[in-house]
Amino acid sequence: MVSWRLAAADPAARAADAAEIVERLEALVGVVPEIRTLQVGTDVVGNPNWDVVLIADYEDLDALARYQAHPAHEAAGAFIRSVVAEKATVDVQF
Repeated sequence: MVSWRLAAADPAARAADAAEIVERLEALVGVVPEIRTLQVGTDVVGNPNWDVVLIADYEDLDALARYQAHPAHEAAGAFIRSVVAEKATVDVQF
Protein backbone atom coordinates (compact mmCIF):
# COMPACT_ATOMS: atom_id res chain seq x y z
CA MET A 1 0.00 0.00 0.00
CA VAL A 2 1.26 3.46 -0.88
CA SER A 3 -0.30 6.78 0.11
CA TRP A 4 0.68 10.16 -1.29
CA ARG A 5 0.10 13.72 -0.15
CA LEU A 6 0.26 16.00 -3.18
CA ALA A 7 2.34 19.16 -3.27
CA ALA A 8 -0.05 21.47 -5.13
CA ALA A 9 -1.84 23.98 -2.90
CA ASP A 10 -4.40 24.91 -5.57
CA PRO A 11 -7.38 22.48 -5.41
CA ALA A 12 -7.72 22.30 -9.21
CA ALA A 13 -4.03 21.49 -9.67
CA ARG A 14 -4.20 18.96 -6.84
CA ALA A 15 -7.21 17.25 -8.49
CA ALA A 16 -5.47 17.19 -11.88
CA ASP A 17 -2.31 15.69 -10.38
CA ALA A 18 -4.33 13.07 -8.51
CA ALA A 19 -6.22 12.12 -11.67
CA GLU A 20 -2.94 11.82 -13.58
CA ILE A 21 -1.48 9.52 -10.90
CA VAL A 22 -4.56 7.29 -11.08
CA GLU A 23 -4.40 7.18 -14.88
CA ARG A 24 -0.69 6.36 -14.99
CA LEU A 25 -0.90 3.62 -12.36
CA GLU A 26 -4.01 2.01 -13.84
CA ALA A 27 -2.23 1.94 -17.21
CA LEU A 28 0.38 -0.42 -15.71
CA VAL A 29 -2.16 -3.26 -15.51
CA GLY A 30 -1.53 -5.57 -18.46
CA VAL A 31 1.85 -3.93 -19.12
CA VAL A 32 3.67 -5.04 -15.97
CA PRO A 33 3.05 -8.79 -15.72
CA GLU A 34 3.89 -8.96 -12.00
CA ILE A 35 0.72 -7.06 -11.03
CA ARG A 36 -1.93 -9.50 -9.77
CA THR A 37 -4.35 -6.79 -8.67
CA LEU A 38 -4.10 -3.01 -8.53
CA GLN A 39 -6.50 -0.47 -7.09
CA VAL A 40 -5.77 3.22 -6.97
CA GLY A 41 -8.03 6.04 -5.97
CA THR A 42 -8.30 9.53 -4.60
CA ASP A 43 -9.71 10.76 -1.32
CA VAL A 44 -13.44 11.39 -1.67
CA VAL A 45 -14.23 13.17 1.62
CA GLY A 46 -11.55 15.85 1.81
CA ASN A 47 -9.31 14.07 4.29
CA PRO A 48 -6.31 16.30 4.99
CA ASN A 49 -3.94 13.37 5.50
CA TRP A 50 -3.54 11.66 2.10
CA ASP A 51 -4.73 12.45 -1.41
CA VAL A 52 -4.12 9.24 -3.35
CA VAL A 53 -3.72 5.61 -2.30
CA LEU A 54 -2.49 2.54 -4.17
CA ILE A 55 -3.22 -1.01 -3.06
CA ALA A 56 -1.59 -3.69 -5.20
CA ASP A 57 -0.94 -7.40 -4.92
CA TYR A 58 2.01 -9.39 -6.27
CA GLU A 59 2.86 -13.09 -6.15
CA ASP A 60 5.81 -12.58 -3.80
CA LEU A 61 8.58 -10.17 -2.86
CA ASP A 62 10.57 -11.04 -5.99
CA ALA A 63 7.57 -10.05 -8.12
CA LEU A 64 7.29 -6.79 -6.18
CA ALA A 65 10.96 -6.09 -6.88
CA ARG A 66 10.47 -6.77 -10.61
CA TYR A 67 7.41 -4.49 -10.64
CA GLN A 68 9.39 -1.69 -9.00
CA ALA A 69 12.21 -2.05 -11.55
CA HIS A 70 9.93 -2.26 -14.60
CA PRO A 71 10.49 0.69 -16.97
CA ALA A 72 6.76 1.49 -17.14
CA HIS A 73 6.57 1.66 -13.34
CA GLU A 74 9.71 3.80 -13.21
CA ALA A 75 8.14 6.24 -15.70
CA ALA A 76 4.94 6.48 -13.63
CA GLY A 77 7.05 6.91 -10.50
CA ALA A 78 8.99 9.79 -12.02
CA PHE A 79 5.77 11.70 -12.63
CA ILE A 80 4.43 10.88 -9.17
CA ARG A 81 7.64 12.06 -7.49
CA SER A 82 7.34 15.34 -9.41
CA VAL A 83 3.94 16.19 -7.87
CA VAL A 84 4.13 14.63 -4.40
CA ALA A 85 5.06 16.28 -1.12
CA GLU A 86 5.00 13.14 1.03
CA LYS A 87 4.70 9.36 0.66
CA ALA A 88 3.94 6.52 3.06
CA THR A 89 4.50 2.88 2.13
CA VAL A 90 3.62 -0.38 3.82
CA ASP A 91 4.49 -3.77 2.30
CA VAL A 92 2.82 -6.78 3.94
CA GLN A 93 2.51 -10.49 3.25
CA PHE A 94 -0.71 -12.35 4.01
